[in-house]
Amino acid sequence: MILTVAIMPFEHPQAYLVGIAGLALLRAWAGEHGEDFVRARLDEARQVLAEDELDRTAVHVDSVDTVTGYRRWAETYDDPSNAAFGLEEPAVRAILDGLTPGVALDAACGTGRHAEHLAATGHHVIGIDSSPEMLDHARRKVPSADLRLGTLEQLPLDDASVDLAVCALAFAHLPDPGPAIAELARVLRPGGHLVISDVHHEAVLRGSVPPVLIDGRPARLRNHRHYPAEFVRPALAHGLRVLDCQEPRLSPPPPQPAAEDPGPWTAWPWSLAAMLPAAVAAANENVPGVIVWHFDKPA
Repeated sequence: MILTVAIMPFEHPQAYLVGIAGLALLRAWAGEHGEDFVRARLDEARQVLAEDELDRTAVHVDSVDTVTGYRRWAETYDDPSNAAFGLEEPAVRAILDGLTPGVALDAACGTGRHAEHLAATGHHVIGIDSSPEMLDHARRKVPSADLRLGTLEQLPLDDASVDLAVCALAFAHLPDPGPAIAELARVLRPGGHLVISDVHHEAVLRGSVPPVLIDGRPARLRNHRHYPAEFVRPALAHGLRVLDCQEPRLSPPPPQPAAEDPGPWTAWPWSLAAMLPAAVAAANENVPGVIVWHFDKPA
C-alpha cells in the first residue's frame, strides 16, 4: 500500500527570487543572453541570499478548495488588475462570436464574465459553478441566465443538452482534467463546440497561484500544471476534435529600476518581482500566460 503524505506549502522570499534568477540564467544557458547578464544575475542572487530579513519572513501556506477560496475572492474577482482576463477574453470571444447562437453552457461560470457576453449575443445561457458567492454575483450580472450550483466533474445537465460549452480559467484547479472533459463532452450535442481556457502551465510554474487570506492566515487556491496532452487525450477519447489551440503571451512590462524596499515584509503576499526586474523580465519573456482550446463534437 502506498501512503500519500500531504505537504504544507512553504513560501520563502529568497527561494522565489533565487528561483526566478535561476529561470533567467537557464535562458542565458540556452544562448539568449551573454556574460554581463549572467554575472549580474549571479550578483543579485548572492545579494538576495545575504538578506537576513527575507529569511525571517518565510511562511507556511494553507491550500484551500475552490469553494473556500472563491468565497473570499468573489468580491474582487472582476478587478481589472486580473491580467489573465486581458489575455484570455479576446481569444475566447473571437471563437464565440463566430458561432451560431443556441443553448450555451458557461461551466465554472464564476461571476458571469462569459455568460454575460453569451447572453448579449443571443444565446440561452446556463451557468454552473461550485461557489454560491460567485453565483450570487453572476445572478446580478446576468439575470436572464439559468444559474445552477454544481461541479465540473458532475454537471447537473442531461446528455447532449447544449450547443456550446465554455469553461474559463478553471481547469488549473483540478488535479486531473480528464473527468471534467468527459462531462463537457457528455452534455455537448453532436455538431456542438467546446471552448476551454486555462492558466498556462508555464505561468503556474512561475507562481500564478491565487492568494487569499483565511482568518488572517496565508492560503492559496492551489493550481496544477496541465500539459497539452492532458487536454487532447481525454478530448479525443470522448469524441471531440481539436480545431484550434492558442497560447497568448504575456506583454513584458517596461524596464524599471529594482525596488529597494518592496515590503512591508509583514504583509503577505509580498511584491517580490520588483526586487529583480531584469531577472523577472528575462524569465517571463515570450512566456504564454493562458492557453485556449477550441474543440467540436462532429455530428
